[in-house]
Amino acid sequence: MSAEPPSGTETPSESHTPQHRVHLLSLQGKPGELVPLPIQFSAPIRKDLIRRAVVAAHSHRRQPHGTKLTAGARHSVQWSGKGKGVSRTPRLMGSMTGAQAPNTVGGRPAHPPKVDTIWAKKINRSERQAAFAAALAATRVLALAKSRGHMVPEGLHLPVVLETSMEAIDSTANARELLARLKLWDDVDRAQAGVHIRAGRGKRRGRLRRGPKSLLIVTSAPDKARGFRNLPGVDVVDVGRLGAEDLAPGGDPGRLTIFSQAAVERLKARLDGAKP
Repeated sequence: MSAEPPSGTETPSESHTPQHRVHLLSLQGKPGELVPLPIQFSAPIRKDLIRRAVVAAHSHRRQPHGTKLTAGARHSVQWSGKGKGVSRTPRLMGSMTGAQAPNTVGGRPAHPPKVDTIWAKKINRSERQAAFAAALAATRVLALAKSRGHMVPEGLHLPVVLETSMEAIDSTANARELLARLKLWDDVDRAQAGVHIRAGRGKRRGRLRRGPKSLLIVTSAPDKARGFRNLPGVDVVDVGRLGAEDLAPGGDPGRLTIFSQAAVERLKARLDGAKP
């Protein structure tokens, strides 16, 4: 006969990961009932997987580029031959000016970038799902949010879950009033103060300014919470398009995130449907 486990102890099958809960906040900032978060918010925080998923997402948007096949080789050149006391570099017709060779000014590039280079990085579906769960779990860790530079008021439990009525805010003024009541407007000010001129040639190519990331607003459907879209550093994403790149910009987890109550419910349905 097999020995039974002592009373008061759990068998391995009965042990489970604790499910985290947060208070549902009203639009006045008052805490209400406890809302259970999806079990993925209790997943282990794997920074390596998050970084891998974000880099893979970046690589899929990289545009292939390369030089023209005849770049640097469109010259009328001649070779003087051996034994003339000069290098064997091709030179312009009737001149001693070198051309076309990689070691000459205006010559062809030695190893140019090629259009057929494959930049995309592969990632397994299970790794991508684990990275997404880890990025969700990181949104409830205050230390990670502060390490990203976010200004989080004392006593605020992360992630922030607001009433579904916040999705109806369609003016920037109302959005600012709500964030001021929640004491989160300081983080938007931080993002505004951090906007600066980009270093390098990108400033000539339509990418003049860079700025820090601020709040992430997660809604239940597209075209909601339109009043937040014009705030510096604030991104509004519907839960169907939410990814690790939104939750961990640059691969650094812990972004300060606000969910609507309906978004949490839709996120749970999405994650339950993703289970094998």
